Amino acid sequence: MKAKLGMSPIAWWNDDLPELSDDVSLEECLRQSRSAGFTGMEQGRRFPATAAEMLPALKKADVTLCGGWYSATLVNESLDVNKKRIQPMIDLFKAVNAPCIVYGEVGLSIQGDQSRPLASKAKLSADEMKAYGAKVSEFAKWVEAQGMPIVYHHHMGAVVETEPELDAFMAASGIALLFDAGHMAFAGGDVLRCIDKHHKRIRHVHTKDVRMEVIEKLDRTKDSFLDAVIKGAFTVPGDGSLDFEAIVKKLASYGYQGWFVVEAEQDPKKAPPLKMAQVGHAELMRVMTAAGYEVVA
Repeated sequence: MKAKLGMSPIAWWNDDLPELSDDVSLEECLRQSRSAGFTGMEQGRRFPATAAEMLPALKKADVTLCGGWYSATLVNESLDVNKKRIQPMIDLFKAVNAPCIVYGEVGLSIQGDQSRPLASKAKLSADEMKAYGAKVSEFAKWVEAQGMPIVYHHHMGAVVETEPELDAFMAASGIALLFDAGHMAFAGGDVLRCIDKHHKRIRHVHTKDVRMEVIEKLDRTKDSFLDAVIKGAFTVPGDGSLDFEAIVKKLASYGYQGWFVVEAEQDPKKAPPLKMAQVGHAELMRVMTAAGYEVVA
């Protein structure tokens, strides 16, 4: 089985918390990530908006674009609004041969609002979840009809956060899944059980680790998602609480092949991105070998 290793630029520049950002260029970010061994990079806010500009930058760094976040609002806005907003991204990602777009629901979400505690997140009723799942499915079919795969990212603070919410959403929808062990562990879910249940739909993987000692001390009636980030809830594989050897072996047992992307937002002053990239890559190479993967460029 073959695997590819990528990284997210959120370790260098945080879109929601600009103060948690290194003052480094796109070129330097790509150089550091590639020097650590990663051959892919997800899109970030300092990336060019056109293929004519992006492709030379990626080629110079010897990396490919391995995905990118789309801020979706289907839970409270129309299909037409979202289709118009995502179209330039579809065109760009096709032009640079990206493997997928990451659907991230920000409608009704508290993930980017530091004034909203974790416990205040929106919850959908059973009927609302069914309607939402159907709407996301219709949107995903429209995107994929244009030749661009799209995967759904369950996320802290969003309407699909917990294991029961993910189960309900998966039952109500047909979109492929981005599985993020860190977000599921933060939400209190059983990471390996989620893979068992939803492996047939997993098409992209974020290898975000968590510091459970930080998460367990949070006051969810007061602390926001961004507060948790500032306090160091997330980190790279090999520096946190999750057993990525067990996680990767579980994915391998179901035949998953494709991208494993390190996405770990934290304070670059406390966790230098290059050092974290090196730690994450070393741990992923160790567990990929243990799980029987061949890591390819």
